[in-house]
Amino acid sequence: MNMQAMLMQAQKMQRDMQKAQKQLEETLFELESAGGAIKISYYGNRKIEKIDIDEDALDDKEMLEDMLKIAINEVNDRVYEAEQAIQNKFTKGMKMPF
Repeated sequence: MNMQAMLMQAQKMQRDMQKAQKQLEETLFELESAGGAIKISYYGNRKIEKIDIDEDALDDKEMLEDMLKIAINEVNDRVYEAEQAIQNKFTKGMKMPF
């Protein structure tokens, strides 16, 4: 394969990765946690769309804080896993320097 063909292939891969990343950023991840007491809608760009808290969970401040922390970390982990899946799709598991 000549250099120009390799360069064109690399540029196409970069465009495809950018497109997949943009789609991920616009994807809405929805999560229910603590038996449905906490519901989070969270975009792939790590922006929270909505948090819904069951009224029964409002009685215990410390427990509510813990449930929110767990739910936000869980939905953030889902976004991270989706990012890794995109990267692995294009790099076939090779670690990239970015």
